[in-house]
Amino acid sequence: MEYKIIDVRTPAEFMGGHVADSINIPLNELPNRMDEIKAITQPIILCCASGNRSGQAAYFLQSQGIECENGGSWLDVNYQMTH
Repeated sequence: MEYKIIDVRTPAEFMGGHVADSINIPLNELPNRMDEIKAITQPIILCCASGNRSGQAAYFLQSQGIECENGGSWLDVNYQMTH
């Protein structure tokens, strides 16, 4: 199954390494980018450095009616996507 990975870390953290084909939408930008997020048709997995910010993002998006899950650390998500 194809997933859309949204990395909610800062742009600087994202530039330091990220899951291939993931998109960077920092946690604080989520409310302003809802149209972009709602346009995603694949299941959404959120990631960050540890799983804390992606957990907050998942809670927020789910409260807006968007189906998504917290993937935790981007390193864990990257491992799962490549194995």
